[in-house]
Amino acid sequence: MIITRRRFPAACAGTAAALGSQTGSAAAPASAGPIEQRNEAYSQELERYFRAQLVEEYPGRAAKLWRRSYTSVAAFQRSVEPNRERYRAMFAPPAFERTGPAERQASAAIPGLEWITIPLGPLKAEALVAFPETRFQPAPLVVAQHGIRSSPERVFGLNDPTQLYHDYGHALVNAGFAVVAPFNLAGVAQRNRIERLARLANTTLPGIELARLQVLLDELLLDKRINPDRVGMWGISLGGMATMFWMPLEPRIHCGVVAAWFNHRRNKMVIPDKRYSCFLETPEEHAFFRGWLTEFTDSDVVSLICPRPLLVQTGKKDGIAWWPQVIEEFEAAKEHYRKLGIQDRIEIDLHDGGHEVRLDSGLAFLKKWLMRA
Repeated sequence: MIITRRRFPAACAGTAAALGSQTGSAAAPASAGPIEQRNEAYSQELERYFRAQLVEEYPGRAAKLWRRSYTSVAAFQRSVEPNRERYRAMFAPPAFERTGPAERQASAAIPGLEWITIPLGPLKAEALVAFPETRFQPAPLVVAQHGIRSSPERVFGLNDPTQLYHDYGHALVNAGFAVVAPFNLAGVAQRNRIERLARLANTTLPGIELARLQVLLDELLLDKRINPDRVGMWGISLGGMATMFWMPLEPRIHCGVVAAWFNHRRNKMVIPDKRYSCFLETPEEHAFFRGWLTEFTDSDVVSLICPRPLLVQTGKKDGIAWWPQVIEEFEAAKEHYRKLGIQDRIEIDLHDGGHEVRLDSGLAFLKKWLMRA
């Protein structure tokens, strides 16, 4: 179902506080010596300190760091520019320059698609690209971003045994969209390893992948088959992360669909809970970024996307989140649009499924904002 406005009990907001006394690290066993016990006690002391800072103290800190003006859309955008620059610094995307022409080859795996490669010195930007067969005018372009342990091919239905992607790449093409599905680093172990190196170089893997996407857009938006003024993005899981991360920093993306990512970010990162997976409890260290929870929980990041249209897709059976907390965060995000009188530009599809894209709501949303006259 599509929910555009919904109120939940204040009890949801108290979840973090109610869980704040828990600690993620196990207590030292009774047989441990005094040195081990002291070390474990210090670890728990530090965790309580950071939980208080990142979760309980977040609202007060964010209120001081955000100085939004809702007098007009233009005033609003000016008011969040200092935050946008701090957000950009958090990811520190490098400035890549292409070092040769784009190479295009027919996809060996999926008929009708092409693989594009653009050299960037020792690196390259790569993606699958598809165009609708019959168009009488330039087509809107959708960036279809795959998630963790996945690939651009899965966007187009290949190697998707559980059908979480629902072949949404082909669905977009059949609906009249051109599609670019960038190839990003997919494995958890590989992302962890490369993120460590990126931190040493004062950048981030999402920053690098944003810069690669921007080079792809530079190339594709020159194609006469594509309308450069009608670009959207639809990502699932880590691709949803990319959609959330990149839209604030890439104004050419005019609307977005975030599938299986939007969350109560403070709880998701910091507070272990049986109702959802907490990143702190996983080996996915690639998902932690310096300064993220100083001022950039998901509802605040959305204010860097606003006034552009945004659809959130969340499954009640998706273990990455407890859906009432997602609704709580979504309502906070929607306030930015409501205060500007443009609440029709943000929606949530809260469905009974799991960690997946939703074809019907995603296609309808992108058609509404990228295909209307």
